[in-house]
Amino acid sequence: MVDTDLREEQEPLKKEYEKNPEAAQITLTATGDEQDEDARACSVDIGRAIYEAELHEGAGGPGSGACSGDLLLGALAACAQLTAQAVIENFGVDADVSVEAGGDLDLRGTMGVDEDVPVGFEDIRLDVSVEGDLKEDTKAAVEKYTERYCVVYQTLENPPSIETSWSFE
Repeated sequence: MVDTDLREEQEPLKKEYEKNPEAAQITLTATGDEQDEDARACSVDIGRAIYEAELHEGAGGPGSGACSGDLLLGALAACAQLTAQAVIENFGVDADVSVEAGGDLDLRGTMGVDEDVPVGFEDIRLDVSVEGDLKEDTKAAVEKYTERYCVVYQTLENPPSIETSWSFE
């Protein structure tokens, strides 16, 4: 358990963001680089940690590590869990949260077997379990605010435009 109260930690940040909206603007980056001459695996560097990823075994990868779909679902599960826990803490109640994210995709799309099959997840499920003694109105608020403030959830629900640039050397 964290020693400081989350509200105490967030209060000066919120005040700064209200006074200076530019301070709230951040850019996150991730860089994928080929790993050890293996085109089926890569290292993903987010600046604070490095994650390993590889092609799914259903797409010719080794099947021993996380594929990009796993990482996407993992990001959703992590964001939802952390957001729910923060919302619960800000309500001042004691509860534990666990989250499972699952998704369905048809590998024929990404493998180019059938052009009519979409590439990517067709369905994503997010199962959130909260264990604790919460009043009904608090339960509803936790659900509402978790979905509202979870960055990954909102990004998937309301996809941003993606700008792509290529350079060949």
